[in-house]
Amino acid sequence: MRPFPHTARRLAVAAIVLAALTVGATVPAASAQQPRTVAAVVAFDPAPVRELLGRLPDPVVAGALVRVTDGGRAAPWTGTAGEVPHDARSRIGSVTKMFTSTVVLQLAAEHRIALDAPARRYLPDLIPAAYGAVTVRQLLDHTSGLPAPAGIPGPADGPGWWLKGVSPQEVVHNAFAAAEAKGTGQPPAPGSVQQYNGVNTFVAGLLVEKVTGRSYADELTRRIIRPLGLRNTSLPAPDDISVPGPHARVYVGGDEVTEQSPWAWAEGGMISTAADLDRFVTALFRGRLLPPAEQELAFAVPEVPSAPANKNCINGRSCFSAGGLMRVTLDNGVTVWGKTGSLPGWTNGAFATRDLKRRVVYSLNPTGTASERPYVMAVVNAAFA
Repeated sequence: MRPFPHTARRLAVAAIVLAALTVGATVPAASAQQPRTVAAVVAFDPAPVRELLGRLPDPVVAGALVRVTDGGRAAPWTGTAGEVPHDARSRIGSVTKMFTSTVVLQLAAEHRIALDAPARRYLPDLIPAAYGAVTVRQLLDHTSGLPAPAGIPGPADGPGWWLKGVSPQEVVHNAFAAAEAKGTGQPPAPGSVQQYNGVNTFVAGLLVEKVTGRSYADELTRRIIRPLGLRNTSLPAPDDISVPGPHARVYVGGDEVTEQSPWAWAEGGMISTAADLDRFVTALFRGRLLPPAEQELAFAVPEVPSAPANKNCINGRSCFSAGGLMRVTLDNGVTVWGKTGSLPGWTNGAFATRDLKRRVVYSLNPTGTASERPYVMAVVNAAFA
């Protein structure tokens, strides 16, 4: 792959930390220096991002959309590459987790869910007794110690695997069953380490349904999508493989995978646009969606180590908050908050400084021929330069 026009230092950092910005992973959770924002930075210069996009499409990334909003600009800057409309809908993958965590925190603010109560209190038929001490808060900040996903659709399922579905209950059941079959022994003590794990968010979505008596999709629409006017954001029905509205056609390994099963549901099944994601992040950071106490929790990262197998947070520190956000300190010292997410043909992310002085939403269309991680880091670093 042809290098991006950045310094050798930036490329070296990218090689270390980029394991995070795809499939929900993350970059350094903290730095030795005091975290900075872009408060002292002059107005956003789109030239570096424009140059990056000008190199696409290539064999690794077929298309891209980047939207950057700067406090000093009257309007956001949007650039695209390849056959991607400026108002394209994308499958946002694990960016969905921010929405799910927000709904759970809203229910906690309404005293319908107790964050420090065992999750099994609400879902006794789903969560085995061995995990009976896991709290709702630990689901949200990935310190639960629940087993990893198992039995989810993947290339091993053969041609058309991206069209195969599995229910949320099956995802959770398969994870526990696989862990029991492997005989992995006693799970880690809840709250002791952080291990990024999508099973946590499936359980959180099922918890929403249990305590409200409504579908997760209904609660998502009623609490976030409709109040914020996110007209191009949705959670598809289990049998809806389409992408409504303008969108890129995406391919992986020569197969078109634009139409996919939305089995990832509350963990990663949503469809949205850059404009809608920017509006959601802005509302969340400004406290429009949560009362003050829960708003603080949205940015609360537990002071525990990362699990040995966790490749998402480095430096031995956790990086995920109870609000589904990742705390990321970039190589220039700027600390941003947001979330990444990937599905076949899409790699997405939404990040902002805590004060919202700079925000970026991106959507790349990787082909599967090589890792798109350096592209992602180049875009994010350029957006917050």
